[in-house]
Amino acid sequence: MRSQRPAGFTLVEVLLALSIGAALLVVVFGGVRAGLAAWGRGEARAMALEHDRSLEQLLAQTIAGAFPYRGNVARPGASGLLFVGEPDRITLVTVAPPIPAAMPIAFTAVYVSRDEQGLQVRQLALPNPDPVDRTAAVLRDSAVVALRFRYLDTEGETWSDRWEMGREDALPRAVEIRLATTVGARVVEQPPLVISIRALTP
Repeated sequence: MRSQRPAGFTLVEVLLALSIGAALLVVVFGGVRAGLAAWGRGEARAMALEHDRSLEQLLAQTIAGAFPYRGNVARPGASGLLFVGEPDRITLVTVAPPIPAAMPIAFTAVYVSRDEQGLQVRQLALPNPDPVDRTAAVLRDSAVVALRFRYLDTEGETWSDRWEMGREDALPRAVEIRLATTVGARVVEQPPLVISIRALTP
């Protein structure tokens, strides 16, 4: 007569089952960790894109609302059409300021530039004899690492890096903006944004 084996698992079987379970847990948690990391990167990228889109919309609205205002806000002692465009900064008068005032104001001088601290936007209600580029910044954005402007002539044929108040007597037909921002440790260059100016002549 054969002896019956006692019911249950041997130590080897238990160890083998535990090893398989541990390996499965490692695989599952590794996949979860990779999924969460990818999700976090996607969320960060989406937030950065939304930030860049909002910034471009703000600048586009301000520049599209440019008005052929005559004054001396850009440079003390200067007169003429107030629109000074340089490769890395722009001064203009707009009917659509970046930060709306508490009470209605018809015209606002705006100065947009970039320095070592990032993007700087300054604005000044008109009329006002003070230089707009010396007012306190109403908007700072340290994520902007590069900012370039170009200006389309009134015939719509030639782009240039400068638009000087003393030389030109009209607003440019359009302004092109090139932005580069940081996303984590990477620098992302945005596609060129071309903004048409509605009011061309004084």
